[in-house]
Amino acid sequence: MHGVGQVTAFSERHDAVAARPIAELLACPAAIGNLLNASAECIEFEAGDVIFHQNDICQGIYVVVAGQLLRKAARIDARLTLGSARAGEVVELAAMLGDLRHTYTLLAQTKGTIMRLPKESLVRAFQAYAPLRMQLLEELAREVSRAYAVCCAMRLAGVRRRNASSAIA
Repeated sequence: MHGVGQVTAFSERHDAVAARPIAELLACPAAIGNLLNASAECIEFEAGDVIFHQNDICQGIYVVVAGQLLRKAARIDARLTLGSARAGEVVELAAMLGDLRHTYTLLAQTKGTIMRLPKESLVRAFQAYAPLRMQLLEELAREVSRAYAVCCAMRLAGVRRRNASSAIA
């Protein structure tokens, strides 16, 4: 696998990020958004690059600016594809709000850019604006719910296919 590409200051980021300020993205006051903006880093990546590895120490949360990424995890004796991440998605809330270890590997499928909000800045933001932690926990719950719904839909589609093929036989 390749390594992650160039890291640039947030002020040098792509226009796609500028169109959606951090304060709006995270639903926090402008002052907290400004605190996070000051430390945000944009990371450019190429197809095949690994943004982070499962079980590594989490360095913050990430916002996909451009490109497409794939979430992959190793569980017991299996390797799982957990789904994709696209522009506008916030990823790795579970690690940042949990034990600070990445819960999956994030792999670039296409060229793109991801923004990292460093954990030190997030901790300061949580101290300055306590509701932010709860808002991020709520977003994590929505993410888990969406993933569960997709899993159920895929499982139901598989059952329908098996029933259709057994009815033909």
